[in-house]
Amino acid sequence: MKYSIIYSSKTGNTEQLANHLKEILPQDDCIYYGKPNVIAKDADLLFIGTWIDKGTCSEEIQLFLKDIEDKKIFLFGTCGFGESEQYFLDLSERIQKNINPSCSVLGSFICQGKMPMIVRERYSTMFANDPEKAKNLIDNFDRALSHPDANDLINLEKTILNCIE
Repeated sequence: MKYSIIYSSKTGNTEQLANHLKEILPQDDCIYYGKPNVIAKDADLLFIGTWIDKGTCSEEIQLFLKDIEDKKIFLFGTCGFGESEQYFLDLSERIQKNINPSCSVLGSFICQGKMPMIVRERYSTMFANDPEKAKNLIDNFDRALSHPDANDLINLEKTILNCIE
């Protein structure tokens, strides 16, 4: 089965997942790897990755998804927050609203990703007004610094193998 890996990555986290996919999937079956491009649509299976922007996929991926028909899709991505598996499932459901009903979503994988230091600085300025909220945001930021990590990559691989076999 021919596949493409398409992704949008703002900070490099989603690109890290895309690179891992490229390493573990059969090289000879890959017809496209990179940013959204019409060439990618020639594949039977599309691995589509995104960073999370305001609770859904990036605008670039939204536009790409809306223009796909009759394809098998696996979604993957990263987000700054990662406290619960339910949160990741909710994000995946929101992203899927951009997909044409003629497509089949085989599965999805979303994990936490590190954020730029400017975000932590912004959280620090919140201490004066809401110290509890600021502390929770900073704690989450600090936990995210190591992600995606080796466990995230292993879980991505397991999820994909369960979905495409």
